[in-house]
Amino acid sequence: MRMEDALEAIRREFATVRTGKATPALLDSVRVEAYGSQMPLNQVATVNTPEPSMIMVQPFDKTLLGDIERAIMTSDLGLNPMNDGNVIRVPIPPLNEERRKEFVKILHKMAEEGRISIRHARRTVRDEIHELVKEHEIGEDEGRRREDQLEKLTHQYTDKIDAMLKAKEAEVMAI
Repeated sequence: MRMEDALEAIRREFATVRTGKATPALLDSVRVEAYGSQMPLNQVATVNTPEPSMIMVQPFDKTLLGDIERAIMTSDLGLNPMNDGNVIRVPIPPLNEERRKEFVKILHKMAEEGRISIRHARRTVRDEIHELVKEHEIGEDEGRRREDQLEKLTHQYTDKIDAMLKAKEAEVMAI
């Protein structure tokens, strides 16, 4: 279902927003120049978090160490990787208040994009319902009943996005 897909997309997007603690999902957006193409970091290395303020990246191929380090540095995450010749350690500095507020703004923008996706799905289904009524495949009463159900479903999904936003916002603002 399209609304469920939109909700899942928001969940993935929210996971990439940095909080005070390290998670492998922080580096999901990093692309590495490897083997002649841009590849997601998780396809060329193992990413784990041995401690709350550190991400450790272990490449499958040691020749990619420099490329992975460069990709993390040039990403817009503001992280400074350290290469020791075998693994790359990425310390996660604590967020300052200004940076936390920037992340909250990004979260609000992501949530609004999710709401737009849900409204778009609602519009598509509503058009299908109107078409069925117009073609006399269902009655007007049934069409109205389905529209009411669709409206309730839309509110449920937007409420879920709002709840996810509130939880993630609290996580980002927690010191």
